[in-house]
Amino acid sequence: MFLEPHFKGQRSGWIEVITGSMFSGKTEELIRRLKRAQIANQEVEIFKPAIDKRYDERKVVSHDANSIHSTTIHDSVQLLELVQEDTEVVGIDEAQFFDNQLPDFCQELALRGKRVIVAGLDMDFKGRPFGPMPDMLAVAEYITKVHAICPHCGNLATHSYRLAEDPSTVLLGEKESYEPRCRRCYAMGNILRLGIQKRQKS
Repeated sequence: MFLEPHFKGQRSGWIEVITGSMFSGKTEELIRRLKRAQIANQEVEIFKPAIDKRYDERKVVSHDANSIHSTTIHDSVQLLELVQEDTEVVGIDEAQFFDNQLPDFCQELALRGKRVIVAGLDMDFKGRPFGPMPDMLAVAEYITKVHAICPHCGNLATHSYRLAEDPSTVLLGEKESYEPRCRRCYAMGNILRLGIQKRQKS
C-alpha cells in the first residue's frame, strides 16, 4: 500500500519521483496518482519515451495491464513544447530513458506551478545509477521508493537482474529478460555468471 505524499500548504508546483527496480510497481503507482488527479477534475498530461513500445505505442501500461493514454516524445525538450498552459499535473514514465536535461525541464514545469510526477528505474542492470534519475531524485520534493519481491529468497528486491546475455545498457524486455532480486541474490547471480564465463573461455 502506497501513501500519497502530504501536500498541505503547498502553493507552487513540485516534483514527485517514484523509483525502484523492475516489477516493483512504479508505473502502477504513477497511473494511480494520475487517475486520482483526473477524478479530481484536474488537467493531466502524460508523457513517455518513444523508445518504449513494449505494450502500447500510445499508452503508459503497467505490468499488470493498467493503462492511461500518453504522448510519446523523443527527448525532454519536447516537454516544454507540448505541455499546455492549463495543465495542472504532468506525468512522465520510464524517465531513465530520457536525456540528462530532464531534471532541468521538470524544474521549469514545477516553477510554472505544475505538479510533476516522474517514474523510472534508479539503477540499470549493472547496479549503476540510470540516466537522469540521480539528478531527478536530488531535485524532487517527494520521493517514493517501491520494491518488488525477490523470487529466490522472498526478501525485498532492489535490483533488476538481466537474464539475457546482452551487454548493452538499454535492453527493453519483460520477464523473459529480467527478474527483480534482492542485493544478495543479485550479487550471487553475477558471481555465478562470471564463473561460467571464465570456464567457457578456459
